[in-house]
Amino acid sequence: MSVQAEAHKFRIKKDDTVEVIAGKEKGKRGRILRILRKKDRVVIDGLNLVKKTQKRRNQNDKGGIIEIEAALHASNVMIVCKKCGPTRIGYKFEGTVKKRICKKCGEAL
Repeated sequence: MSVQAEAHKFRIKKDDTVEVIAGKEKGKRGRILRILRKKDRVVIDGLNLVKKTQKRRNQNDKGGIIEIEAALHASNVMIVCKKCGPTRIGYKFEGTVKKRICKKCGEAL
């Protein structure tokens, strides 16, 4: 029997600014480029860079070693509020619209 990984719900979204709270990139901030829901991971712009060898695709293209962003586990990042810095996310209903809010100051994220 094969076990399929189920996709988890994330409170953070693409283009959110986050801060890394654990690991070798601890304390650094960046913007989320991609969310890998099945693996509980996020890819952050300019962080967790790894070297990868790339093959030449055509005559003009240059092959060689390139640096790309590797995924970090979602539990190792925390969203950043513009007012008070790294914080947790809460929710508030404004009429029928569900809004994400900062747990520290209550401002919309």
